[in-house]
Amino acid sequence: MEFQEVVRRRRMVRRYSTEPVAPEVVQRLLANAVHAPSAGFSQGWAFLLLETPRDVQRFWRVATPHSRQDDEADGWLSGMRTAPVVIVPLSCKEAYLGRYAEPDKGWTDQDESRWPVPYWHIDTGMAAMLILQTAVDEGLGACFFGIPPPQVTEFRAEFAVPGQYSPIGAITVGHRTEDPGVAGSAARRARKGVDDVVHRGQW
Repeated sequence: MEFQEVVRRRRMVRRYSTEPVAPEVVQRLLANAVHAPSAGFSQGWAFLLLETPRDVQRFWRVATPHSRQDDEADGWLSGMRTAPVVIVPLSCKEAYLGRYAEPDKGWTDQDESRWPVPYWHIDTGMAAMLILQTAVDEGLGACFFGIPPPQVTEFRAEFAVPGQYSPIGAITVGHRTEDPGVAGSAARRARKGVDDVVHRGQW
């Protein structure tokens, strides 16, 4: 698929068919993710891959607020649970702080205040975007969403996530169902044009 077509077709898919995702396709999603840029080539990311029905079910059990566990009327949740694959991108701040304290970077400490923005999250987010784009290129659907903060502790415990890694969200991946048309926020809000968001020369 041409790159411009990948960009045009990318959208958040919230319901999937029962067809499994081929292992070699899942591998390509992850292989492309690690080609994302990272400050100082710190590569302070990790990816929790959940691709068995049991592991996916474990994810939804700990990542869903208990008040919503049995909410059959929750269309978003019921649709998302149909995904056969869940990938959780995690960022590691310590990898960046440590990398920039190495001799070739010149900092002699690991003071977080030196960083204008948390690049560990930004770089991991760019890796997540490559997963989303690769899914489109493979003819799949995908959706990036957040893990509710109250559920993160339970998520960490369930999957033995080391303390230095933070989930920046999660990505469902699967084969699209028959497309009923644009839904969700995209159906209610127009996409802003380039001239609405680009300020040339000054604001």
